[in-house]
Amino acid sequence: MAISQAVANSFKKELLDGVHDLDTGGNTFKLALYVSTANLSAATTSFTTTGEVGDSGQYASGGGTLQSQQTSVASGVAIVDFADLSFTGVTLTARGALIYNDTVAGDPAVAVLDFGGDKTATAGTFTIQFPAFTTSAAILRIS
Repeated sequence: MAISQAVANSFKKELLDGVHDLDTGGNTFKLALYVSTANLSAATTSFTTTGEVGDSGQYASGGGTLQSQQTSVASGVAIVDFADLSFTGVTLTARGALIYNDTVAGDPAVAVLDFGGDKTATAGTFTIQFPAFTTSAAILRIS
């Protein structure tokens, strides 16, 4: 079992099929947290509770809703951004996360995030900080 950072292969096809609306006011996307024994990769097709961290404080199964989504394109690169997401009052350890579309039936996967090691919060706040909204750093980039 492992978590491998990737854009989900199914998401790439679903973009071409018009399944996802990532623009402001489009679909609702969520982020769920996972332990190191979870099996998440480019082959992940949808949200799963297998390997998800347990409920604690503000974190509940399914994760949190991503806010302030926006899209842009510059220099031939399309990019997507979300506001940072925090879970308060939690005691948990997470190795990675899954961004998925909560609006579409089946909760299709968008991207797997690998934190590079276990990250822990003890009776505190666990924050996912997204990279800068630029063509070289945004969380989702298509060129």
